[in-house]
Amino acid sequence: MSTTHIDRLRALLEPLAAESGLDLEEVKVTQAGSRRQVQIDVDADGGVDLDAIADFSRLVGEALDESDVMGSGAYVLEVGSPGAERTLTEPRHWRRAEGRLVKAQLADGTEIVARVLSSDEDGALVEVQPVKGRGKAKERRLEYTEVAKARVQVEFNRKDEKLLDEAPDFDDTEDADDDTHDGSDSEDASDEE
Repeated sequence: MSTTHIDRLRALLEPLAAESGLDLEEVKVTQAGSRRQVQIDVDADGGVDLDAIADFSRLVGEALDESDVMGSGAYVLEVGSPGAERTLTEPRHWRRAEGRLVKAQLADGTEIVARVLSSDEDGALVEVQPVKGRGKAKERRLEYTEVAKARVQVEFNRKDEKLLDEAPDFDDTEDADDDTHDGSDSEDASDEE
């Protein structure tokens, strides 16, 4: 059984990702002019921050330089996260999308837009959104075997009730003078030179 270049890269990178507390999501190698571009996406429960990506990128760079996986040619390394509109292909992706809106194309050819309420290894409990805002949302158990393709949707104007309930109450009846500032007591930076 022969292994592909991507398989060899994955074999090198998966242990490094696991040691870093990350999941290796995608590895792509493309030609970019005279160089190859290695694109790696990692993720973790709770997401990944820039420091985790930078640390992992350094580990990957060292490992690639020490191995012969990339050969002797030049390459550009790019490490990132899957992004806001990630595809959902693994149970962990659905778990990480809890509370998010997803668009799913089902194996029977239909399409639904639903909010992920909870998930397990076999499927997810979703709240199917009404078409064009008509009717009420309905809960449905969606088995992963029913899903041909699913992607997280970006919501620009979602009003998250939980976040609104947890937000502190602000009293806007306090003295209005506290909200205005004429700058008379601030120091001008140009006076200090």
